[in-house]
Amino acid sequence: MTINEKQDEIIDELSGLDDWMDRYAYIIDLGNSLPPIEEKLKTPSRLIEGCQSRVWLDATLDDLGKVNFTADSDAIIVKGIISMLIDVLSGHTPQEILDADLYFIDRIGLSEHLSPTRSNGLLAMIKQIRVYALAFKELQDAKKG
Repeated sequence: MTINEKQDEIIDELSGLDDWMDRYAYIIDLGNSLPPIEEKLKTPSRLIEGCQSRVWLDATLDDLGKVNFTADSDAIIVKGIISMLIDVLSGHTPQEILDADLYFIDRIGLSEHLSPTRSNGLLAMIKQIRVYALAFKELQDAKKG
């Protein structure tokens, strides 16, 4: 499934929920279904700077050249948000991740329903995901070159 197909799936899922309390409940459920990150990965180097909550993000590049993310957070709503980002972006190439327009965030109204500090945290999560993708792309380019 492409990044845009995943985003459209989330938009469709949430468009049926008019009440933001229901949307938050859905996002929290997504976070609760996120497989736990290994404790050994909960290191300071994997903590995302700029988040009000603690968010750990790890990424690996598989043999097919696809990036796979794992994450965890100590805040339930943030865990749901990182879960959505991982769902949309995991399993894609570094270039696809770098080129992605994450339009689902605005279309579901998430950015306008987050506090300023949570909005900053969301931007920090996206930035860190792109940092991983860029590092993996440079690694791939170096192997080709």
